[in-house]
Order: sequence, then structure tokens, then C-alpha cells
Amino acid sequence: MRDRHRHRARAAALLAALVLPLALLVAAPAHAAGRLTAAFASADNGSWWKGTYVVHNDNAAAVTGWTLEFDLPAGVTVSNTYNGTATVTGSHLKAVNAYYNGTVNAHGTTEPYSFWFVATGPIGAPLNCRINGDKCDGSADVPPGAPGAPKLTTATAHTLALSWPAAAPGDFPVASYDVLSGSTVLASTTAAATTATVTGLTPATAYTLTVRARDSRGNTGPIGPALTARTVDPAGDPTPPTAPGHLRSTGVTSASVSLAWDAASDNVGVVAYDVYQGGTLAQTVTGTSATVSGLSPATAYSFTVKARDAADNTSPASDPLAVSTGDIAGQGRYAKVGYFAQWGIYGRQYFVKNLDTSGSAAKLDVVNYAFENIDPVNLTCLAGVTKGTTADPEDPDQGTGAGDADADYARPMSAAQSVDGVADDGWGALRGNFNQLRKLKAKYPNLKVVVSLGGWTYSKYFSDAAATDASRKKLVSSCIDTWIKGNLPSYSGAGGPGSAAGVFDGIDIDWEWPGSPDGHPGNHYSAADKGNLTLLLAEFRRQLDALGGPHRLLTAFTPADQNKINAGWDLSQVFTSLDVGNIQGYDFHGAGSDNSWEPNRTGHQANLYASSTDPYGFHFSTDAAVQLYLAAGVNPRKLTIGIPFYGRGWQTVTDGGVHGLWQSANGAAPGQFQEEAGTRGYNNLITGVPGLTVYHDTQAVASYAYTGAGGQWWTFDDPWSITQKAAYVKAEGLLGTMIWEMSGDTPTGTLISTLDSGLK
Repeated sequence: MRDRHRHRARAAALLAALVLPLALLVAAPAHAAGRLTAAFASADNGSWWKGTYVVHNDNAAAVTGWTLEFDLPAGVTVSNTYNGTATVTGSHLKAVNAYYNGTVNAHGTTEPYSFWFVATGPIGAPLNCRINGDKCDGSADVPPGAPGAPKLTTATAHTLALSWPAAAPGDFPVASYDVLSGSTVLASTTAAATTATVTGLTPATAYTLTVRARDSRGNTGPIGPALTARTVDPAGDPTPPTAPGHLRSTGVTSASVSLAWDAASDNVGVVAYDVYQGGTLAQTVTGTSATVSGLSPATAYSFTVKARDAADNTSPASDPLAVSTGDIAGQGRYAKVGYFAQWGIYGRQYFVKNLDTSGSAAKLDVVNYAFENIDPVNLTCLAGVTKGTTADPEDPDQGTGAGDADADYARPMSAAQSVDGVADDGWGALRGNFNQLRKLKAKYPNLKVVVSLGGWTYSKYFSDAAATDASRKKLVSSCIDTWIKGNLPSYSGAGGPGSAAGVFDGIDIDWEWPGSPDGHPGNHYSAADKGNLTLLLAEFRRQLDALGGPHRLLTAFTPADQNKINAGWDLSQVFTSLDVGNIQGYDFHGAGSDNSWEPNRTGHQANLYASSTDPYGFHFSTDAAVQLYLAAGVNPRKLTIGIPFYGRGWQTVTDGGVHGLWQSANGAAPGQFQEEAGTRGYNNLITGVPGLTVYHDTQAVASYAYTGAGGQWWTFDDPWSITQKAAYVKAEGLLGTMIWEMSGDTPTGTLISTLDSGLK
């Protein structure tokens, strides 16, 4: 069994994509950051007037990159802007430098390419002008005022809780407060809340505390009045509270559990409750309810609660409560995961926009963007390179160092290729597929997009990167920095810090295959891969969760072959980290583009059940694979089954009285593309192969087509088989389905519409 997840040689397409203007290929040199100023001038042109901002750099070094922001005077409307990319929201205008005027030399200006705009209405200087966040005239920010006098709200043996009147804002709103003892910060709020608890204090000790405000730009205000307070002496109260009672769940989501309990009693008084997730303190509250967030979907957790009094006496734990979180689809719903092939924009001419126009985006829950590579030298996530794969699928170095930054984020998409009909300007920090994915998510706010690492051609160095604790941490950190934080390397004038932030909602691991020699020729593998994969996924989960904020998805493409499972996948462990396992449900049989696979006999590539007439010595099926996972105790609501939106074919096939099924053949049939013999997308298959008659194997639940004796024979999924598979997902209580890959569908989304209807 081989895998459809693979890069295709596309050297000619990449060469054409790289023929860009020289100015876009020359990267600007890096320069030290410095403060800039901007001077405004206006010119009356009768029916309109011109407003110009000249950016000045009075530093001793060049400054690269500037952003202007200002508010237009009342009654003023801007119709056109020049020498920068501008966004107008109401009366607020934000302008980012163009690629040709982004570097301002030492003691220089942006002239003769300064930003200017065409306006109508009263002529006047804009208000609240900022350049890179600083005031355009170079004057200092006004910081927040001092908070009011703090008051002690609660004291324990090791904590002091305070509240205080809010500070008056300066130029920017107050974002947080610091609690200090002398010049040492003991506690900080994470928002503009006017309360804080100082922890880690010494019992029976007096402390003098002050508070200062910090604004959203990091400016700190003056210190407010002081408070002297004393922690509690535990010797005065040796009696602990009773255990909290009746711990119960009041609600769950895919990432949180809400809890409530009956109050504990104490001879003096309970001041806090500590909520434990397993043996780890998850949260401390003062009331009798809490919501523990940051959890993984479809996962069982155990909780207990302990009460504490002011002397820090701790009660016995409540009775434990076992609760499972919801799954990513939600109760009564089924998830649909679809792969978008990075290289589909070339020969396939399938763009992110097609996910919208076909109706697919409205029906999908997750888009997997395939694929990104691992740097062969640094063993980190590889980005910022455009290097095609070799044409030889058996070349051990076919994918070494390969990538397509041009397709990812540098290629300007035309208006016709754009989700919102607006063309890329050619110098924005984010273009290409990534910018279109960002636009697609804006149109479909519930759609998640994850970046898929590896695949058939890019899995060579997973084993090396997963081999040690240090290498795992290094790989995961680099992947999160690049794909989740969006810190893309500079490439053809695109990229930069945060340029792709928010595009991806998680990471998909497509390691093919850990511990197994059955991957791409030249792949590194080891007997240690199985344990190292478990540790690698745990490291991904740990670092993704450490980001805080919304839950980030961690998914994987997982094998249907029991031998591959045994070699590399500890099913009892990996799903403690994974949110979803997308089980391979295709490529059970095929000739292969180079006839190195099974060129001499036909066979189903995606049958749901085993066939009693199958003459092969092994018998793959989707159901057999699913049962392996369920028998290992995997939660079915973490599993999807793979569905192919393409077919595999043979030529010179004998009829055998059964329309070519399981019959002799003579290699792969002509494919949709020259380098992909034996493979066609569903739409190309049903429209591009004359004389096909479709048949259905009702025992195996598999569709196939035959042109007649001595002709072509194809195996694929169609609306009939997809309907049966959707019913299977519901009957087995699975999470849903995964699709490889979306470009194979018809322009109107015949297959995804069938799947969507079947899963309702």
C-alpha cells in the first residue's frame, strides 16, 4: 500500500513562477530599528487637494519598514493613495510602505517617493499622527496617571490580595498594572483589572506595596500611594477546612470543562479553592465554581477540589470527578477535513478561491495545507525557499531541501484568482496561498486551517528531528514560530515577523512512515521512531498549549496498514496529544506512476470492506483499519476515515467476466498529468476517459469503471460509495471524514456535497 500524499515534480511551473521583476528579487538589507518622524504638507488643486507625509530618519543608521496612522479631519474623504498600501476604516487611515520606499537612509527621507493621498473636503492636517507607533512630531508619549490608594481585600499566610482605583489613561489605554515592593515587581495583571494577588510571601510578615499602571504601548506611569499589610500567622489557626462536596460538571466544550461544588466549612473561613486536573493545580478561585480551559477535544480528564483557609491549611480533596471534553465537530455533527495541495495552483489551476466557488469551504470544517518540509541541515521547519522536487519519484533526494515559498506567500494572485476579487499588490508582506487562506477564513469564520508537515516526499528527516529531547524541542519551536506565530523568512519582498500570524490554527503531522522502510526511497527510519513519535507529538501539544489563547489543533495522517501501526504508532499513547487521527482510507492498490507498485493486477484502492474475491495475499479495507484503532481504545470521536477525490487506473486490462476487477493488466493507465500516470482527479476521470462504464462492488462498497476488454480500468470513490461511507461514519460514531485532495472534485463540488448531505 502506498500513499497519495506526495509532492509532484513541477520544475517547469516553478521556473515560470520565478520569472519576477528584478526589484522583487533583491532583498532589502537589514538595519537597526530607530525612531522616525513624519512631516505633513498639503497642496490645493481646486476640486481636490493633495496631502503628503514625508518620513524623516534622523538616526545614524538606516531604518527599514514604516507604518503611518492618522485620523482624517471631519468632512474629509480620501479617494486615492500613492507610494504605500493604505487601508481606510471610517476616518482612520493606515498606510504601510511600498517595497521601494521602505528603507529610509540615515539622515534621509522618503523623498521623492513619500506617501501621499488625494482628498476632498476642508483642507487641514490629519489628527493623531503616528509613525511606527511614535508621534509623528517626535514628542514623547503621555503615560498613564498614578492609580489610587490600594486596599487589602484578603490576606493569607502566603498571599496578599489588593484592589485599587483605576489610573487615568494617557495617550494609550491602560493595559495592565504592576504591584511592587520597593522597585521589585511582585505581581502583574494581564489586563486592565484593578485587582491582584501577590503570592509566595512569608507568613506573619509586614509588606509595603505600591501599584503603577502600564499602557498598551508599554509606557509605565508614576507609582501610586503605598499600602502596608501583614500576612497571616499560621500558628493562630491549625484547623483545616472540610472537603468540598458534590463536585459536578455543569458544562463541557471541546476545550473546557465547567465545574461546581458545595462549599467547604472552616472554623475561621475558607478563602480559596484549588482545582486540580489529575495531580496538577489547574486553577484557584474564591467561589464554588470554575471553568478549566486549554483542554484537548474528546479527552477524558479527572478533577478534584481542595479548600484553603487564611492560614493556608488545606482540606482533604473532594471525591474525584471524571469528565470528557466534547469533540471538534460538536454533539450530533461530523467533521469534514480536506487537503489543499500547495502545488495545485500550477497544472491543476486549483486556487484557494476554488474552495469558495465550488461550495467546498462552506461544507468543510478543517483545511489541511499540504505540504511543508524539514530543513535537512538544521532539522527545523523549512520556509522561505523555492526549490522544486526532482522528476524521478524513486530519487532518495527527491524532496531534500525542497519548498515553494513563492506559492506559499510571495506569488501575487490576480483578482480572478482571489477569494475576494482583489488582486495582491505585489509588495505586500503576505501574498500567495497564505493570503488567500486568510481571506477565506475571513469569509468563513468557523473554518480552521492547519499546516501539514511532511507527506510522501517530505518525510525524510522526521526520524532525525524526533531523535532526542533537544532536537524535538528545536523542531517544534521552529514550526510554531514559523507557522503559528507567522514569522516567515523574507522572500522576494514578502514575509517578515508576524506576516502570517492567524493563518494557521494548528499543525498536522504527515510522517510517512515512522519505524518503517515502506516510505519514500531514502527516508531515514529507526526502531526508536515509535517511542520518539509519541514524545514528538507530546512536545507539539505542550508548546501549542503554552501559547495560551484558543486551542490549537494537533492532527496526524495515520496508517491503515497494521504493520505500519506496529512499527511506528503507539495508539495507546499518541492520542493523548492528538486531537484528530485521519486514517488513510485509500491507495490500498495501484500501479504507481513508475509501475513499481502493482502494475500487473487491478484492485480496489478505497474499499470500505474486504472482498471475498480479492486474490491478493493481503486484504486492506477502511473498516479493518478503523477496527484496529477502536480495539486499541482510541476514542472514535478522534478518528476520521480518508476518502479519495481521485482514481487509480491500469491499462490493457482483461475483462475476466467481471468487468476487469482483480484482473491482469499491463501497467498504469495514462494519467491526468504526464508525470502522474495511473492517477486522475475524479472530475478529470469521469470527463476525460471516453467509454467508461461505472460499476459498484456492493460487498466491498467500492466503485470502479471499465472501458471494455483490453482497455482501462479505474478505482475511485463516487457519490454512491461516498454515501455508504458517510453512513458508516455515523454508525461507528466516528468524528468524520478526511479528503485527499480537494482539486479532484467537480467545479460544482459534487463529491463534497454528497458527503455533506450524508453526514447531516
